[in-house]
Amino acid sequence: VQVTRITMEYAIDIGWRDDNPARGVSLLKSNTEPRVAWPDDKIDAFREVAGDRARLVFELCLQTGQRIGDVLEMRWSDIEDNGINVRQNKTGARLWVPFTTSLQQVLNQTPRMGETICAWGPKGRALSYRSAHEAVMAVRRQIGAEKYDLHGLRYSAAAELGALGLDDDYIMAVTGHSSKEMVAKYAGPARQRARAKLAQSKRR
Repeated sequence: VQVTRITMEYAIDIGWRDDNPARGVSLLKSNTEPRVAWPDDKIDAFREVAGDRARLVFELCLQTGQRIGDVLEMRWSDIEDNGINVRQNKTGARLWVPFTTSLQQVLNQTPRMGETICAWGPKGRALSYRSAHEAVMAVRRQIGAEKYDLHGLRYSAAAELGALGLDDDYIMAVTGHSSKEMVAKYAGPARQRARAKLAQSKRR
């Protein structure tokens, strides 16, 4: 429905139609559970058992707050001033994201096998999405974290920033979200929890 709605809007723009028959059509409800941020205990468990490749992918997704597709395209040459320059494929947004201490430690231990940071193997080929997914999924099964996927780490990054009390503009500066509505979706639950703790502490 969403794709048809956008297509019809474009048809109006170029003069092929005068109306959008998809406007107002209700979206089908999905029975799948909504994506959620990784809880702290699962993040700790992942770090304890993950091998080098899975840990690298995991930390890049979590610490930069970027989508896995953008993480896999990150190059060593993109690193600048203890951070990394990112061009998001989905939005075209250009960001510079500083490294956290934990990510810097992982990068310091990562051998440079190719142009991309996640390159692997003797030929230094860029790691594919499938290989990255399989490496991370193996650890997820091991620690019982199957419900928390790679994109959930983007939620986790926003949630962590929200729990620290940072406002939407600061969170967007890291994750590259283009709207505050999306920030509220990603960081809202953690931010509400932090505010509730502060509010209740005033009552003690």
